[in-house]
Amino acid sequence: MEKSRLEVLSTELSYIEVGEGKPLVILHGWGANIESITPIVNAAPKGYKIYAYDAPGFGDSQEPSDTLSTEDYYRYLFEFLKVKNIKKATFIGHSFGGKTLTIFAAKHPEMVEKLILIDASGVIPKRTLKYYFKVYTFKTLRFLYTKLFFWNNNTDGIRKFYEKFGSDDYQNSQGVMRKTFVKVVNESTVEYFRNIKAPTLIIWGENDDETPLYMARVFEDNIEDSGLVVLKNAGHYSYIDDYGTFSAVLNSFLD
Repeated sequence: MEKSRLEVLSTELSYIEVGEGKPLVILHGWGANIESITPIVNAAPKGYKIYAYDAPGFGDSQEPSDTLSTEDYYRYLFEFLKVKNIKKATFIGHSFGGKTLTIFAAKHPEMVEKLILIDASGVIPKRTLKYYFKVYTFKTLRFLYTKLFFWNNNTDGIRKFYEKFGSDDYQNSQGVMRKTFVKVVNESTVEYFRNIKAPTLIIWGENDDETPLYMARVFEDNIEDSGLVVLKNAGHYSYIDDYGTFSAVLNSFLD
């Protein structure tokens, strides 16, 4: 798929535009890009004109100059639609792309024909005993690492600690994108769910360990016109892990 470029909110974005018919907009997840959602593009039925872009800071798109929030990523989507003169469309979002869409769909219900959320983020993880053990272990390690090993340069110690023990998404980002990750990962969008009016299909991997299955129930319970499909033995990239079932479910919903 050949990429084009356009400027949105003073940021140059890389995007694709393929097919003919009704508009279908697909958003990728955190740390991903257009290539990561190619299976979704290929699974979509005929009769749709598909749009997808590398979100700011990912793929071939320009990095933002300032730290972004989930609301900021929503604004990029809204402005992209204005530039492309898309008044109403069907939307698909994986992971962070789905999180972005929950804000958009709640704020602009008149622009959403149908909504598909795949292993979406936006629900803050449960604070279980395992969670607190992990957090306090992490904090203890951080204290020891910065105070004992880098006592003469605490700033450098903190940086080295996170580079060694931080999450994969944290380690794979840097500069403004690292600050953006820290910001967005702690933002919940559950407050928007009840304002989503479009028919919504929720697709989830049974074994998703990044956005666990219980989170899918929160989406289903709070989005009025929604239904959940769980893909057996699939993980966070459920649309790849069980592509056959995913394609059948997607086509049934879109047709």
